[in-house]
Amino acid sequence: MRLKGVVTAGFALLLSLAGGAVMAPNAGAAALAEPVPVGTAADSAPSDGATILATNFQLPFPCGQAWTGNSGGSSAHQSWEIDFNRGSAPDADLGDTVVAAAAGTVAISAHQGSVNKYGNLVKIDHGGGWSTYYAHLNTRSVSAGATVSQGQQIGTVGNTSSPGNAISPHLHYEVRLGTSYPSNIQKAVFNGSTFGYPGATVTSANCGGSSNPYTPQEVCGSGYDVIDSAALGSAGTVYLLYNTANGNNCVTTIKRTSLGTATATTAYLEVQGQSRITDSGNFAYYAGPVRAAAAGKCVKWGGKAGASAYNSVFEHCG
Repeated sequence: MRLKGVVTAGFALLLSLAGGAVMAPNAGAAALAEPVPVGTAADSAPSDGATILATNFQLPFPCGQAWTGNSGGSSAHQSWEIDFNRGSAPDADLGDTVVAAAAGTVAISAHQGSVNKYGNLVKIDHGGGWSTYYAHLNTRSVSAGATVSQGQQIGTVGNTSSPGNAISPHLHYEVRLGTSYPSNIQKAVFNGSTFGYPGATVTSANCGGSSNPYTPQEVCGSGYDVIDSAALGSAGTVYLLYNTANGNNCVTTIKRTSLGTATATTAYLEVQGQSRITDSGNFAYYAGPVRAAAAGKCVKWGGKAGASAYNSVFEHCG
């Protein structure tokens, strides 16, 4: 099994808490063209994308996932906003995990469709005037006022917008500094590198930051690299790794809470046509490793930590 193919399914979008704009249609989806007046605010912010390096933002998706972003596919975009997709079909990304690009406090968690066409929106305040926006979410898993860590799940990819505004599932992502819209929209920086505007495919290095002393590579062993992952709420992350030298996959669930205390944790791997292999029990730091030869085969993988679980479909075929 190899890395899932990445094809942009479409980049429809709208804009802004301070004000919105027109949504361009996504692939196979219609969008209403009703501009929303753009508001203004008191202060402006510098537009130097390099400044954002101080906040050490990461891609808003789980570790190892590759997503294609586009800033020019929507007529609604004002400057450096990005629409993200990774699936090969319009609905392929619906329900995929969205995580916090950096630690902070949830400033907004609400459906903003009638206000600005953002649909389900989470805004995180990172301090120093920096904030990030995650729009069109299918679900929101954090509430306003909550403190979130980098890599913590905050929602899932969706296609929510204003009533009657049909768009394909994708994540609309923004970084802002200050409050003078739209000049406060900044270039996005992921893992220390400015996004390759107007479009680029980026692999997530948003691998948590908890005090767990073990990494997925250490658990699975030499030669294994993370190719996919899924957040298990705030309790942990389940990782899928691949070893190109021997064609083996490995799955491990790394805990982020109750570290050093044995709690129920599970990791499993199922190669298509074969029996599922599971490691389940009370573990202090991680479940797994679960390994299997999967070259040329599709796999199901997943795990559980705390009350959260993840179960993939058969994927990563090849």
